[in-house]
Amino acid sequence: MPPSTPADPPAARRWPLAWRAAAAAALLLAGLPVSVAQDNFDDAPVLQAREAARRGDAGRLLALRQQLVQAGHPLASWADYWELSARLPQASVDEVERFYQRWSGSYVEDRLRNDWLLELGRRRDWAAFARDLPRFRMNDDRELRCYAWLLEAQGGRDVRQPALAAWLAQRDADDGCHRLATELRDSGQFGATELWLRLRQATDTGRQRAARQAAQLLGPTVAQQLDALWENPERALRRIGTIERALQGPIAVLAVMRIAAQDAPQAAAQLEAPWAHQLRPEWAAAAWGAVARQASLRLLPEAVDWGERALDHAARAPHELRLGDDTLAWIARAQLRQAAARAEAWSRVATTIDTMSETARADPTWSYWKARALLARARPGSAGDAALAEAQDLLRRIASPLHFYGQLALEQLGQGLVLPPPAGRSAAADHDRSLANPGLQRALRLIAIGLRSEGVREWNFTLLGMDDRELLAAAQVACDRQLWDRCIATSERTRQAIDLVQRYPPAFADDIAAAAGRTGLDPALVMGLIRQESRFVIQARSPVGASGLMQVMPATARWTARRIGVELRPDWREDRSLNLALGTGYLRMVLDDFGGSLPMALAAYNAGPNRPRRWREGPVLEPAIWAEAIPIHETRDYVKKVLSNAAVYSRLHGNRPAPSLKSLLGPAIGPREPDAPAPNKELP
Repeated sequence: MPPSTPADPPAARRWPLAWRAAAAAALLLAGLPVSVAQDNFDDAPVLQAREAARRGDAGRLLALRQQLVQAGHPLASWADYWELSARLPQASVDEVERFYQRWSGSYVEDRLRNDWLLELGRRRDWAAFARDLPRFRMNDDRELRCYAWLLEAQGGRDVRQPALAAWLAQRDADDGCHRLATELRDSGQFGATELWLRLRQATDTGRQRAARQAAQLLGPTVAQQLDALWENPERALRRIGTIERALQGPIAVLAVMRIAAQDAPQAAAQLEAPWAHQLRPEWAAAAWGAVARQASLRLLPEAVDWGERALDHAARAPHELRLGDDTLAWIARAQLRQAAARAEAWSRVATTIDTMSETARADPTWSYWKARALLARARPGSAGDAALAEAQDLLRRIASPLHFYGQLALEQLGQGLVLPPPAGRSAAADHDRSLANPGLQRALRLIAIGLRSEGVREWNFTLLGMDDRELLAAAQVACDRQLWDRCIATSERTRQAIDLVQRYPPAFADDIAAAAGRTGLDPALVMGLIRQESRFVIQARSPVGASGLMQVMPATARWTARRIGVELRPDWREDRSLNLALGTGYLRMVLDDFGGSLPMALAAYNAGPNRPRRWREGPVLEPAIWAEAIPIHETRDYVKKVLSNAAVYSRLHGNRPAPSLKSLLGPAIGPREPDAPAPNKELP
């Protein structure tokens, strides 16, 4: 049982009685549906089969699979999947087809089909691949898409545009997309332009295996030069005159990209060399873009000027070879930082956003900042009406209480955080159908016996094709069982009907209110942080070891326990109250260290305090600009989501007037004031 907490502490009394009652009701409803909980099946062989699969014990796995199948166990399909997938390279088409028939319509059928299609692609068995592909429901594997485009190309279809998009979207090297690119090179649909584009992109983003595959398609000389410059880019530049003239510029640009990853100013200096002035516009744009992106990631003021050089060259390049959206986004972030001190920089922000693809421009991030740029440079009087109207239209398109820039847009429009009306509760019949759904039952059982990853995948697959009513009913099944991550994720799939209590559930409300009250934190902030950190999964564990509701690292837990005077028991990860005490205690300390600035404190909670200490140096910034310019994607996304979560929790469940998002963002962020207390260098 969870540790006891003081009855109705002052912080807890801030939360409405209905919320606390809902949380108590959820506790009473926890458990599996009757049809799952009261059967006579033993789940131990399922766990034993999973362990045998992990160990590669084929004999033990086969015996357990046969035992479960013969018993008709509800999870026998998983043991069958583990057993067959382990020997898929040796399996036959007929054997796989029999598996499909045994588990028709289930997640494991489609999961094995994904694995099997990849195997068929590697075997180059295109006849079997073509027969099976139309039956693949998830259709979410990029390598499979490359194989599918390859099949189309072999049939004589012009697939250059979609195939190029798939190839460029592939983050790392794989057989399917490399085979597709090879086929299209040999057939003339991919030429040097496409191959060099991929090579530049992979080199700029540091993906060596993908870069090497692209270089191989350009020939052994390019592949050899790539290996040399990856090992030592400075030496490759010194020897640039020793290679054939046609390759000197392209190879030098790749070397500059590698230098920029470590030292952007040095890379910029290299681009002043005589050979750089002979580059084609797309190569010069790519080189300066790489330098500007790396400088922006390091918050260097020179990023703006280097970005301007990239944009100038890109304007003279063929349209399809202009700068990518990621590079343009980092140029825009550098310009936003400059706009804090130089109003004319807003014009640069607008121009850069206009250069992005239509998809990127429609993203709430860049729609919001384009609107802000229009408002900042709108001329007085009627001469500025067109700009104001365009800005208002952009803000209205993205205005929403459900995300960071949507909330800022609402506030910019003077509307405040207006929540959507409650969705109608699912009917009892819908709820009963969800309880009886075999896929959801398997998912619930898998999660209950500790196979959460398998259960989540089974659950998500079962949701495919559900309408809003069915999704809300399934979400409620998860909410009733305190499977808060499934509750939230399922409810977030609805398109029209929105149930905010499902999306922002009152999970563990009393414990959170008590921990927040002891540390002087807003319970809505702690709720918002936990929703982002762990989705209220007590057993959550990150790859690097962060654990529990508040995802506390072991070293941080030990340090914080000493500072707040609590015993760090071995169960601190799963003990809800102890994990909350550690997380809120640490959050309180980083918040105090950063003078009460929530954006900086949240960045410190996610990335450690030393990074935001560096990130605050430079110009004094509007906190939304500071947050958008955070160099680490995970931390940038984290800060924005926790703050927007907190705003919704406060408005949805708080008793006092809810703060605006801008008030949560707080005052401008800049270097620590000279008279401010020294930073706490002991903070882990």
